[in-house]
Amino acid sequence: MAKSKYVILGGGMAAGYAAKELAERGLKPGELTIISADDALPYERPPLSKGFLAGKDTETGILINSSDWYGEHGIAVMLSTPVESVDLAQKTLRTASKQEFKFDNLLIATGARPRLLNVAGKDLANVFYLRSMDDSRKIRSAAEKAKRAVAIGNGFIGMEVAAVLAQKKIHTTMVFPEERAWKRVFTPEISAFFEKYYKDRGVEILAKSSVAGFEGKGAVNAATLDGGRTISCDMAVAGVGVSPVTELFAESGILGRDGVEVNEYLETAAPGVYAAGDVANYPDTIFEKRRRVEHWDNAVSQGQHWARVVTGDRQPLVHVPYFFSDIFDLSYEFWGDSEGATQTVVRGNMSTPSFSVWWLKGERVIAAFAMNRLDEERQAATEWIQQRKNVSAGRLGEENRPIKEAAEG
Repeated sequence: MAKSKYVILGGGMAAGYAAKELAERGLKPGELTIISADDALPYERPPLSKGFLAGKDTETGILINSSDWYGEHGIAVMLSTPVESVDLAQKTLRTASKQEFKFDNLLIATGARPRLLNVAGKDLANVFYLRSMDDSRKIRSAAEKAKRAVAIGNGFIGMEVAAVLAQKKIHTTMVFPEERAWKRVFTPEISAFFEKYYKDRGVEILAKSSVAGFEGKGAVNAATLDGGRTISCDMAVAGVGVSPVTELFAESGILGRDGVEVNEYLETAAPGVYAAGDVANYPDTIFEKRRRVEHWDNAVSQGQHWARVVTGDRQPLVHVPYFFSDIFDLSYEFWGDSEGATQTVVRGNMSTPSFSVWWLKGERVIAAFAMNRLDEERQAATEWIQQRKNVSAGRLGEENRPIKEAAEG
């Protein structure tokens, strides 16, 4: 039986950045083993729906650490190695090939898997979901021959994939059940801006619609909507959410209502067992509620935080939820949690691709969106949310006033 001081179960971004942080904190050769069901070393996930999907990034170019780097630091990486059972009390893992691993400290970083459509024709070729490098590779290959595509869902995956496909001169249709683009995150005005931007670039948007099934012989050639309309397509990509991968821990006592439940140090109820990334349900000390975040920045921060905790820097996790997106020639960022906002304030002109939107709860900033804005605004977003800063909505909305003055008494 192999034994390691640290074992990371999962090979995503939390694993890659946790390994990097441990190495920077004096990890000794032989102390860390990464066990991953994936066939690739830990890699950056954002390019999968952006640069890698577009063909601008290479497989080696999106690796978090090179193969040589793991060897140089004496880190064992077990790829294509699914784990079939876990005994947290005995601190052991058993793989599908009957290998056993013992650990002192375990980081559960099993991530999440895409939710699948349960419709007729769902198993036809060229019906895709995007989660892994292999998924992105297959979508990119199909796009080389496709003339018409359907992107299902209006979150950041659906929007980014639709933008990449449209830029490849593929006639792309976005289909989603809500009445406007990314209603859960965007204000009506932000949704309207992006819908116009997509339409101006040839993307057809079908709101208040759902895919009822796919048609084709062997491979998809059409998607049928719930209203009866049929859309011709050579490929379809669905981004309709993900679910945390927790089956191994169903009887372990560490699961909550949504994911593996951890405290502010990322510890589970089992001694020496932690969780990070998409699978971790953690207490958000800024917004004073539990949450599970499915974005790369959270996985990076929590992987790094775990490495610090297990090497003696025992501090509670304090992290502002964050994500960014690149679509067409635009880049935008979002910080915080807009739930409970009582008003929004806009800086800039929303008819142009340079504006920011600020969500306030009373006078406190709780969320911010910024696209093509000054660094001062981006910095203020993080600081104000983390510090629970009160601002003057009137001063905040004055485009020509330095943003820092909005927080001055």
